[in-house]
This record gives sequence, C-alpha cells and structure tokens, in this order.
Amino acid sequence: MALACVSGWSADWLTDGHDPQRTGWQRDEKILSVANVGQMKLLWKLKTDNESRQMHALFPPLIVSKAMVKGATKEIAILAGVSDNIYAIDVEKGEIIWKKHFEPSFQAPTGGRGGGILCPGGQTATPVIGPTKTPGKYTIYAASWDGSLHQLNVADGEDVAPPAKFMPPNGKPYALNLVNGVIYSMTAQQCGGNPNYMYSFDLSNNVASMYSPGGAGMWGTRGTVSGADGTVYTGTGDGVWDPSIKVYGNGVIGVKADPKTDALNLTKYYAPPNVMWLFKRDLDIQTTPTIFTYKGKEYMAATGKECRIWLLDTADFGGDDHQTATFRTPQFCNEFYNYGDAGVWGALSNWMDAKGTQWVVTPFWGAKHPQFHAPIENGTVTHGAVAAFKVEIVNGKAQLNPAWISEDMNRADPPVIANGIVFGYGSGEDTTQAVGETPVGTTAPPGKSRIEASTHSVLFALDGQTGKTLWSSGTQIASWNHYSGITVANGRVYIGTWDGYEYCFGLGK
Repeated sequence: MALACVSGWSADWLTDGHDPQRTGWQRDEKILSVANVGQMKLLWKLKTDNESRQMHALFPPLIVSKAMVKGATKEIAILAGVSDNIYAIDVEKGEIIWKKHFEPSFQAPTGGRGGGILCPGGQTATPVIGPTKTPGKYTIYAASWDGSLHQLNVADGEDVAPPAKFMPPNGKPYALNLVNGVIYSMTAQQCGGNPNYMYSFDLSNNVASMYSPGGAGMWGTRGTVSGADGTVYTGTGDGVWDPSIKVYGNGVIGVKADPKTDALNLTKYYAPPNVMWLFKRDLDIQTTPTIFTYKGKEYMAATGKECRIWLLDTADFGGDDHQTATFRTPQFCNEFYNYGDAGVWGALSNWMDAKGTQWVVTPFWGAKHPQFHAPIENGTVTHGAVAAFKVEIVNGKAQLNPAWISEDMNRADPPVIANGIVFGYGSGEDTTQAVGETPVGTTAPPGKSRIEASTHSVLFALDGQTGKTLWSSGTQIASWNHYSGITVANGRVYIGTWDGYEYCFGLGK
C-alpha cells in the first residue's frame, strides 16, 4: 500500500505533460524527495485486458487525487489503451474501479487497419481531464478510433454528453490538450488516408475546426503546447518549408482560434536556417515543445531529430525572417544525422528549482555527440540519455547552457520532474526503422520485427542538480513501450507497457 497523502493537500496530473504548457513538472509533489526516492519499490502492477495494436498499447495515466466516487473521496488513475479502452484505477489498491470501451461507428477496412506499423488504428491520443463546477467531480475528454470526442464522468465512466464528431475516423491523433474550454489535437502519418491537420473542439458550442500546415505531420507525444496568450503550438514533421505557399514542414507553428468563428488561424511560425537541409535528411521537428516564463518573458524550447534545442521568445518568435532563434544549442547527439534511430523524439520538459534556476531537460536516442560536453556526465552514453540545460541571461539575452547528462538509457523518452527529482526512462523499444535497403519497420537480425527485438523499460530517478542516478527499476519491468510516458503524483510513479501492464512505484507504507 502506498504512503498516505497528507490531509488537505494533494497533487493532480490531469493532462499529458502535467499542464497545457507541457512542462512535465509536478509542482505539488510533497512525498517523494531527493533524500528518500532511493527507497522506492514496486507497489503494484496491474494487468489490463487492453489489446496492443502494432507498437501502441497504454498511454500515460492521468491522476485525480480527490475524486468523489459513491460518496467517498478516492485518488484515481485514468488509463487509456489503444484498443478504445478507458480504465479507472484505485491507486491505493491497484484495482480497476470501472472500464469503458468505445464501440466505434467506424468499420475497419477489409483486410485490416492498413498503414502498417505507423498506423495502429484505435485510440491513439492520451485523454485530458477537466474539473467541473462541482468539487470532486471531473470530466474525461477522450477521442476514439472513429474520431468522436467522448465526455465521461470520472466517478463511473458514464457519458455526461453524447459523443460528438471531432476528427475523421481511422486517423492518428496525439495527446489532447484543454485550453480555455477548447480541446486541441493534431495528426500525423496520414493514417486512414486522412491529411495531417491540427484540430480544435469548442466545448461551449460543439464546433470543431481544423488547420493544415501544408502536408507535414505533427507527432509530438504530448500533443500541442499552449502559450499565455492562447496560441497553441506544435512542431511539424518532414515536409517542405515555404511560407509563400503556406506550407510549414520541419518547423514550429502556432495557431489561435477566432473568438467569433472558432476558425484556427496561423499566427506564428519558425524554422531553423538550415530547414531545407533538415528536410532532405528527414530530420524533422516532430516533438512537443515546452513553454515557461523566465525573467518576465515567455519562452519556448523546441527540438527534433537533428538533436539541438532552439530557444524562442514567444513574443518575437523567430524575428522578422521567422528563422532567427533567441538561442541555439550545439548538437548534443546524432553525430551522423540518423533519421530514424537517433536524435530527440517525443517531448521536452522544464522546471524551476528552489533557488530560482530555470531548467530545460530533454531525452535523446543514441550516443552523445563526441564534441558535446556537459560539466557533469554520468558515464558513457551509447543508447540514449537525459540531458539538462540551465537557462541563463548573457549580455541581456537568454541562452541554454549544458549542466549534466544522465547515465546510459536504452532509448530515453520524455522525463518528468517532481520535488527536485528528474524521472526518466529507457523505453526498451527497438527503434531501428531501416537496415541497409530493408523497408521501414524491419530490423536486424533478419526476420525479426521491431516488436520482437524490443526488450524492457527501465525507470530512473535522477538528482535534478547533477543527473546522478538515485534509484532505478532495474529488471522489475518485464516489457517495453512505444510513444507513451510516465506520470508522478502523491508519492507514486506510473508507467505502462506493451504487454498491457500498468506499474506503480512508490515508497510504500
């Protein structure tokens, strides 16, 4: 049983990446600390009946710390599975309270879902939870395989509104974001023959809108990220960058909803100066950026497969030419510009420590770049790691300075931060997309699929100041995951795996 929460205090995790700014920072954690995290152990693991589809399975759970269920207050995890399932879990007991399965109106095409390993079909977006006007009552917003937006009561999984049309069926949307009463998502890989769009759904009038960046897919794991002025941003995938004809591949775009019509209008856009070279090498900016305020200014950190971070002032956003960042880090991985098995994938995170130092932390795949050095390095990195940068003002301008690199992780995925601890994990996924002339989706040794060649995830707790490993799960997690994530709240850390298990680690009683 997990450590009881302090009365009158609690921490929620209502959206992928914790907040609309996708910081990955759990500000309210009071139980886990740098001093005690080394004592963590497996509290429970729960087998769900969710069926994996291609490489997708379970998504990061959302946490409601004080949900009213049958007249009693419970801490609940809301877990989404790719097979159109939603589970509510009592986190004290590690037991399922209720399950909701969406029966989509969409019928799979004859011969299967189509699209290969990149297009699994089913629910591919992490839901989002919003509080209601009644204390203890919350609404889950989830997008099913047929493109419908569902609104469910956290307490029992029952519909609180009829399903509404949000996106086309059989697409591949990413984590939902709730900003000022509007749900946002975006799609990639043109799954189901659908174009790659950003989508919005206004909960006040049930109006859905969309915006096209001109063909480029958008596939950061945490979906869109929101700025203070209501602009919603995303990195874009491989494609041509040419604003003169309204195409925005290999960049970062920001859209804003028209308050009268709900139409999504492009308001900001940025591309690196070498954008066409990135396009030719398939080094797209396919991650979810992260946003923070520092010294009175709002900044965005964005990255991609090239393995460097661009720091952008959201009030300027690339300057007059839309291609001038506030600061650009050196390349810290992907020495040989591998398009499919190295670089940064997923999402960035950020946090501020007790002394007011602003940090940006990033996962990366593959070896550290031999010409990149951080003041603190925790061993040789060959498979991936977490890297941390400090935001500092130099000559009146913000920049990112290297601080530390973690120990080696097998395909590090997006970290989260709580009470001075950076929680990272190696997914264990075989990320090889091509070997020699073999097609995408295959890997070495010959005849073995990426799914078969994947191993197991390892969760790490790192000292946020040094990157030193304070604890790891070792071999306790039996399987791996793909494009998922971890969650931390109230002394517990959660991770789901491809074989349908949800794991919960904590201090115990």
